[in-house]
Amino acid sequence: MQNESSLGPAGSFSDAPTGGTPDGPSGGTPGARSEDTASGAPRGEPRAPRPRRATARFMLSHPLHILSLGFGSGLSPIAPGTFGTLFAWASFAAFSAQLTVIEWGILIVIGFVAGIGICSFTANRLGIEDPSPVVWDEIVAFWLVLLMVTPATFTGQLWAFIVFRFFDMVKPPPIRYFDRRLKGGFGIMFDDLVAAFFTLLVIALWRMSV
Repeated sequence: MQNESSLGPAGSFSDAPTGGTPDGPSGGTPGARSEDTASGAPRGEPRAPRPRRATARFMLSHPLHILSLGFGSGLSPIAPGTFGTLFAWASFAAFSAQLTVIEWGILIVIGFVAGIGICSFTANRLGIEDPSPVVWDEIVAFWLVLLMVTPATFTGQLWAFIVFRFFDMVKPPPIRYFDRRLKGGFGIMFDDLVAAFFTLLVIALWRMSV
């Protein structure tokens, strides 16, 4: 049985909405929601920026993105950290004849310090705290590993690569602790530096045992 208040003068049902006037709280199209309400954000508050996807176009939009994304190696759809480490290995091999140990050391220190800002810049633009396409941290950390194990055969460098990737991907304690507690560009860079340290520790222990 219909409510009598919804009957028109002649006893027919009225077309007017019963929940309020069109300009009132219940007016407008039935079932419609305001844009802020539909998105789940309170009225008047800015929405969180939607995360962006790292693409070649994004990388080329700023020189710092080119560095942080490992000159494109971080754009790999699978295992970008592994491809970034491979780029570090290839670039180390390419420039080893031109750079001395001291020059490599200076480059690594500069790369780490600058990487804090570089990685933070790209992470902020992507809207992600620690984006996997950002591989500058892997590059600098693996440069350090290769520098410290030199001279080494190809097999020795391959084992260094495997051990480093294990520590960087699995992140056993205390690497996981630093990865979760340290934020921003410093956190992105530092956990890979710790992974490099444990890689060198494993290699040193192995060399002592043979």
